[in-house]
Amino acid sequence: MPAVSLVATLVATVLGFALGALWYGPVFGKPWMAAAGMSREQLGAGFNPAVTYGVTFVLGFIAAWTFGLYVGEHPGMRFSVAAGTAVGLCWVATSLATNYLFERRSATLILINGGYHAVRFMLTGLAFGLLG
Repeated sequence: MPAVSLVATLVATVLGFALGALWYGPVFGKPWMAAAGMSREQLGAGFNPAVTYGVTFVLGFIAAWTFGLYVGEHPGMRFSVAAGTAVGLCWVATSLATNYLFERRSATLILINGGYHAVRFMLTGLAFGLLG
């Protein structure tokens, strides 16, 4: 099994968290809640930050580490950023869009959530390009 940079994996995971805080907060928070049919009160009801953020961190770490397996050791900036963008747009966003179409969710929600993952994996590629 190829070696995966723990530093790049951790940086990518933290970048995904930081992006999520901005993306689902001041940047797209209100349109995302509206498209998801949620209010702040509904989002806060029964919210356990330790569980939600803890599990999200573990899932993000797994995704970043697996991305590191995909790009290999020292992938180079151009390749890893292109791979991250392709993963986010062509694998994750299209998979979400497929589900959302059958669930009759709005195009806005597809664009917001798919866009987040496209940028998130581009940042993951950036982390591996710099630190992998």
